[in-house]
Amino acid sequence: MRFLVVGTGSIGQRHARNLRALGHDVLVFDSDAGRLRVAADIPGCLPVGGLAAGLEQCPDGVLVCTPPAAHLDIARDAILAGAHVFVEKPIAESPVGVEEVLALAQERRRIVLVGCNLRFFRSLLRVKGFLDQGRVGRILSARADCGFYLPSWRPGRDYRQTYSARASEGGGILLDAIHEFDYLRWLLGEVAEVFCVAGRWSDLAIDVEDLAEVSLRFASGTLAQLHLDYLRRSYTRSCEFIGEDGVIVWDYIARTVTLYHGEPDRWGGYREPIDDNHGEMFVEEMRHFVRCVSGEDKPLVDGAEALQVLRIVEAAKASAGKRQWVSLG
Repeated sequence: MRFLVVGTGSIGQRHARNLRALGHDVLVFDSDAGRLRVAADIPGCLPVGGLAAGLEQCPDGVLVCTPPAAHLDIARDAILAGAHVFVEKPIAESPVGVEEVLALAQERRRIVLVGCNLRFFRSLLRVKGFLDQGRVGRILSARADCGFYLPSWRPGRDYRQTYSARASEGGGILLDAIHEFDYLRWLLGEVAEVFCVAGRWSDLAIDVEDLAEVSLRFASGTLAQLHLDYLRRSYTRSCEFIGEDGVIVWDYIARTVTLYHGEPDRWGGYREPIDDNHGEMFVEEMRHFVRCVSGEDKPLVDGAEALQVLRIVEAAKASAGKRQWVSLG
């Protein structure tokens, strides 16, 4: 198959390399000449002079790896050109216009797959298995945590020039860490209400929130707390699920799942290291996209599901502004 990667920052380059390793033809484009030159050096990747020039090559799929504010326009053009679409998370900077693009994709019978790579991470899949099996009973509460230091997040780049630092491009920790909202919804079901405190607490030269504390009340009754920040000097990503009969602890960095269960007077637990390669989940994600394009599979995270998660983030932003709970209806 032939794929066009639009936006060749770190994630675009990763997807290009993985598609080449899977044996597919890859075209690359970026409006930044420096990033395009780097991507063009990937063996087998062919640079093109623009989005239109790339679409003229009739790619089977287009990967949208630009800042979020540009996602919908590129996706729309790709669908009109007859391509299936992979959009890096989030699907857009806001829900405005998303339904129209998804309706166009349905009309043209094109798939829209949104990049939520944690869905392919073995240790998190093990957590889902434990939850589905009811290993710790009904989940009463969950606590998720994701933090990293924005100036160090993309080595070699001035953080002030990245989309993460700019509201106009769809930045801010709430959108940047939308993975957390996605996997909590995937594991715990629909969110009914959101309460959020968020803002810029540090002296970072950004015009978006760098810290957010979010409460999520799920339709099932589970209450989750979510901490997100651009401030942590050591990267952290983890979650704890507190059930009636035990606790499950997931650590992305350590690649472990720890299960505590048993009677109160005979409390036991074990830690299970998972044979996870942090890079392998991205390969599996591209394999999944290829299968979806060929009609062998259906998107794990389609546009409609990604839109619902985006609405949760929008509710969190609205809550932070109103200082009150916001219902998702």
